[in-house]
Amino acid sequence: MYQHTKSVTTAGADLNTAKKAIIMLHGRGAAPRDIISLQRYLNLEGVAILAPEATNNSWYPYSFTAPVSQNQPALDSALEIIDGIVNDIEAAGISSENIYFAGFSQGACLTLEYTARHAKKYAGIIALTGGLVGQELIEANYTGDFAGTPVFISTGDPDPHVPVSRVNESIAIFEKLNAKVTSAIYPGRPHTISGEEIEIVNKEILG
Repeated sequence: MYQHTKSVTTAGADLNTAKKAIIMLHGRGAAPRDIISLQRYLNLEGVAILAPEATNNSWYPYSFTAPVSQNQPALDSALEIIDGIVNDIEAAGISSENIYFAGFSQGACLTLEYTARHAKKYAGIIALTGGLVGQELIEANYTGDFAGTPVFISTGDPDPHVPVSRVNESIAIFEKLNAKVTSAIYPGRPHTISGEEIEIVNKEILG
């Protein structure tokens, strides 16, 4: 269950002719087509979309705030899958500053964890209800320089899976790595993606 095989669903523009690409990561219990369906609402015209599939629809077995050791080897395997996709995109001639990342829930946590471990100038990072992974965050894991990469991080208050405190900790680390973070905390919002979030992302990240 915990070793992810590389299965990637593609949509949008052809990777070999596109100028930009986005890696989209689905949430627990979902599938690539679920996260790809956001393309109807997001400004992804001309962008190649790559959405990997988690083994048994889950990127790691426990909560993202569990000790990292409990989520291994699934977490490392998931991070390796993303790294492989980044390499594929770069091999197609699209550099990191033209690569977007987007995820929801478990996929948003994975999006943040991967990019913070490989901080560099990206086109943009969209974490719809997510935070960095681990019982406690180990700042030494997060290195590099986002060089002003626009980032959006959100959650509900309260959210059943993603506490506001973790979102705030994550924002602090991203800002330390020179990301330009926009965040939104939605009182009483269920664990879902709101129209307001889509508007913010289109304006601040995909604009």
